[in-house]
Parts: sequence; structure tokens; C-alpha cells
Amino acid sequence: MQEERRLVEDLAVFFEDLGASRMAGRIFAALLLADPAEMSSGDLAEALGVSSGSISTATRELIRLGLVERVGVPGERRDFFRANTAGLSQLLRDQLDQTRRMHQLMERGEDLVRERDPAVRRRLQEIHDFYEFLEGEIGVVLDRWERHRAEREPA
Repeated sequence: MQEERRLVEDLAVFFEDLGASRMAGRIFAALLLADPAEMSSGDLAEALGVSSGSISTATRELIRLGLVERVGVPGERRDFFRANTAGLSQLLRDQLDQTRRMHQLMERGEDLVRERDPAVRRRLQEIHDFYEFLEGEIGVVLDRWERHRAEREPA
């Protein structure tokens, strides 16, 4: 049990380092370790020793990220939550969208500085090239992941 708590806290810090909330990391970890897989807000609050309000805020964050889904449980009137590991690829898709946006912004920037000092153009060109490269690589990784995942799933 102590090792599970340590994992929950380590994942919480990891989430925080990524820019998410620490509570979201705790909830995601708790749901990954849950048996059965579904937990209610009350179950999560009790397991983590936190308020139901913090659970509500963080589960919304995780649902938005695609890492948790709200599910119904037969015979229960409350909502339950379950980790959505398939949502991990959505995080990378979101990163791809952000990468595309930066790439487009740098293209606009390059157009604006065409007649400026070459040092200014080089700065924007370097960022443009990086995001153009990254956009292609993330797309390749996503495609490879989806193929890999499909090959691993039982028929």
C-alpha cells in the first residue's frame, strides 16, 4: 500500500511538471490502480483524502485531456470514472495541433520580416524549421503507435 501511495504521488508530481494539476495526476494514478476499474467521486475523495470539489475539478481536467471517461454503472445513480489509456494518443494529437499552430505562426513571422536584418530572419527560420520538422515526426509517431496498438489488440 505504501508503494502505491508513492506511485500516486510520483505521478502527481509528473503531471504537475507537464502543466496539469497535481490532483489530476493523483486521480489518474488512483484510477489506473483501481480494481474494479470504475470509481465514483466519493470513492476517489476517500481514497485520496481530499474534498469532492477538488475531485470534480480534476476529473473535468482529465476528461478534457481524454485520460478519464465518465461511465455509468448498472444499478448506481452516481457517476463513475475510469482511466482511458486510449486517450494517451490524444495528448500527442493535441501536441501535434499546437506544433502546427506554432509552425503557421512562424510562417507568418517570416513573411513579416522578409526585408529585415538577416539575423531576425534566421531566428524565425530556425523556429519555423524546428516546428516543421516536429510536425512531421509527431505525425509519424502517431501513425506508428496506432499500427502497433492495433497489432497488439486481440482479434
